[in-house]
Amino acid sequence: MNKKILGFPLFILFFLFGLSFVAQAYRVSCRSVIFSDATKGKRIYGKNVSLKVLPASTTKVMTALIVLERLSLDEYVTVHKTATYVQPTKLNLRPGEEYRVADLLHAAIVNSANDASVVLAEAVAGSEWQFVQLMNRRAKQLGAKNTRFANSHGLPTKKGTQYTTAYDMYLIFHQALQHAFFKQSIRLRHKTIYSKEGRALNLKSHNKILFKSWDRAIYGKTGYTRRAGACFVGTLQEGKRTLIIGVFNCPNRWDDIKYIVSTFGNIPL
Repeated sequence: MNKKILGFPLFILFFLFGLSFVAQAYRVSCRSVIFSDATKGKRIYGKNVSLKVLPASTTKVMTALIVLERLSLDEYVTVHKTATYVQPTKLNLRPGEEYRVADLLHAAIVNSANDASVVLAEAVAGSEWQFVQLMNRRAKQLGAKNTRFANSHGLPTKKGTQYTTAYDMYLIFHQALQHAFFKQSIRLRHKTIYSKEGRALNLKSHNKILFKSWDRAIYGKTGYTRRAGACFVGTLQEGKRTLIIGVFNCPNRWDDIKYIVSTFGNIPL
């Protein structure tokens, strides 16, 4: 029998079988996932995309969107005492301090600062609760019909249940990407902001993908609480296509993201 038939083809067969086994052996840990080509409006991969999940700090994507639609980036807003009561993660902003809207947005997006989110919410609507009404109204306008926010930052609250779906958060994130400032902010690994009085605050992104040695970066917003688990909604470019991935309640968030994008998007990471 021809040795080439016994050797080379069998080697190829075992190699391909090995790849198939590795692919089948991995199980996406996230409870809910969406991975879509936003340019073509085509879903690439999904898992429980309409399941109601807790948004955690991915809530701040909607907060940023409302702020970008209603405030000037260069105007200064004042920190009120109510914003200092919120739990970490926060920057320990001080009552009476003034900050540019742009800097507080960076604080909320890059550093996931809950106190910055409250300051912005109060600047837009007078109170965080009134701001939440704007968030929920805007969500419905975007088609996010299975989303309800209860605060501007995503922490658990006694004021009411909050929830979203992977599909709804895809819609919200896609709209936020229409703003150049948001696209630039999610790319930052570090940023220093200053109060009007000159106090410096150093920000560091919670998006660990930006610090990993992957061939490609995925820019976005993280979230985590004990009940929500680890979450993320983000984007990357593939040529002229804008891809968006959202993952919720993930025991293995970063591994899952890498697997989904590299497997179903055929993108090396």
